[in-house]
Amino acid sequence: MKHIKALAWWATLVPGLALLLTLPAEALEKGTLTIDNGEQAYRLNVEIARTTKERAFGLMERDRLAADAGMLFVYQQLQPPSTGFWMHRTRIPLDVAFIGAEGTIRAIDTMVPCGNDVNARCPTYQAGEPFQYALEVNAGFFEAHGVKVGDQVTLP
Repeated sequence: MKHIKALAWWATLVPGLALLLTLPAEALEKGTLTIDNGEQAYRLNVEIARTTKERAFGLMERDRLAADAGMLFVYQQLQPPSTGFWMHRTRIPLDVAFIGAEGTIRAIDTMVPCGNDVNARCPTYQAGEPFQYALEVNAGFFEAHGVKVGDQVTLP
């Protein structure tokens, strides 16, 4: 009888945990930003991750990201060049642009899904430059739109 009660308890807990894991993405602030590559400006609809919890969760558990969408990670202070991003529990390949406080793209990298359940085994993609914002978009977006280091981002 104890085993049946334990199974019933887990059956109610596990869907609740799954719901909690998807809530941050739904609850995030939304905005629009513009990337200007000097020849053309591109508008993106972004979810804004401001808190430590929101930034840590990022785009985990997503199966897709719209072509004109992304996630903007906002930090209260300049982050050192050794700060990086990982792809733990992230299912889609992403590009990341590390952006300075003035809105200039300082570094760009392409990140691939980790495929490992242990976050310590996932590679870290370090910025290599100080940054205050990071923008994640679908992999290939920056190259396809001619976006490069030095281009300007107008933040929401």
